[in-house]
Amino acid sequence: MDGCLPAGSDSRDELPVCVAMHGRDGTHAWVFDTLAVQYYLADAVQNRGVPPIAIASIDGGAATNWHPRNDGDDPQAMIVAEFLPLLARRGLGTKQFGLWGWSLGGYGALLLASVLGPARVAAVVASSPALWRTPGETAPDVFDDPADFERNNVFTREAQLRGIPLRIDIGDNDPFVSAVKQFRAELTPTADGGVTSGFHDAAYWMRVAPAEIEFLGSHLT
Repeated sequence: MDGCLPAGSDSRDELPVCVAMHGRDGTHAWVFDTLAVQYYLADAVQNRGVPPIAIASIDGGAATNWHPRNDGDDPQAMIVAEFLPLLARRGLGTKQFGLWGWSLGGYGALLLASVLGPARVAAVVASSPALWRTPGETAPDVFDDPADFERNNVFTREAQLRGIPLRIDIGDNDPFVSAVKQFRAELTPTADGGVTSGFHDAAYWMRVAPAEIEFLGSHLT
């Protein structure tokens, strides 16, 4: 587990919290060590007038795909039943919270939001989400079997995302761009963000981070 607060803030301020969800084979530390989101958050609050929020990350578990697996690993339950209560005990506001994910974490953020709905999820940012339209397109070991894919297919859960502010960003040279463009086109209303120049890498995610933090700050508060 790791996290950050804007300078001058304290967890006792009951700041709204955003749960950060890393990509495949990543860890909670990747969000801060590689993307350095703490610096983007500080700049947003101190220099651009974005309302302060807290960002907290946690390891995703098996294949870091953020959904219940046949082996009993259940990252969704870990977030809802363990992580959020822990953050609440530390003084952060968790009655409604945000989700910010990259690659498979972006997929996981959309999936968890579709499970919990707008009563719990205040906003979602999915940065280059790893989306597949059929079981045959998926990477090895991401799903247990085709039935597992179908149970957790966000293309069949778009209605459950209505009422949740969404921002979905992806680079035009990203391998998932075709599926993400289709997903965005099927959402009602259309999500914020869009397709811009870039690849499926940290350089792209860092470039869009300021706009994504601004989106989160505006909706979490």
